[in-house]
Amino acid sequence: MKLSVTKLDGKAAGDIELSDAIFGIDDIRADILARCVNWQLAKRRAGTHKVQTRNENSRTGKKMYRQKGTGGARHGSRRAPQFVGGSRAFGPVVRDHGFSLPKKVRALALRHALSSKAKAGDLVILDEISLKEPKTAALRATFGKLGFDNALIIAGDAVDANFGLAARNIPNVDVLPNAGLNVYDVMRRRKLVLTKAAVEAIEARFSQKEAA
Repeated sequence: MKLSVTKLDGKAAGDIELSDAIFGIDDIRADILARCVNWQLAKRRAGTHKVQTRNENSRTGKKMYRQKGTGGARHGSRRAPQFVGGSRAFGPVVRDHGFSLPKKVRALALRHALSSKAKAGDLVILDEISLKEPKTAALRATFGKLGFDNALIIAGDAVDANFGLAARNIPNVDVLPNAGLNVYDVMRRRKLVLTKAAVEAIEARFSQKEAA
């Protein structure tokens, strides 16, 4: 498939040929995208929620009253969960919420995410992104003209320092290098903006996987 390339000032900069295997998938698998997004979000969870167990509770462990003859139920400790001040039964503990997802599924999900943006007409190719001065107001005005009110920008091998400084305070705009490209950020933003260098890196990345 072929897309037009534009410059940051909105002027045309030719065309670029995109790989149909990466950007031209017609049957978008929502289930594959959901699996990858859930995998990413599960890895982000801290898992530090915790309650006191019975061996950590500071209440006394002395037997409350004699075993028999009281007419009440038999109890051995006030730390039991049925008493006020006792420990919670089966409460949360510190753990890792992450789970494994095959590399092939992750790669397939990324291809479907990129293709979904191309299919919806929300994929934009820029020639390059660099600024002489880190001026946020000027960059916000430029984004307004280009329609980047909610966008993920993949800048190339490294983000231009001035561009990164100018864009970091603009809401709903994320700027990442090639290494930061991921399914969750692609799907959470309306527009996907790639530089020509980013496109070349993405296609090289998938060609290496296919060769392997």
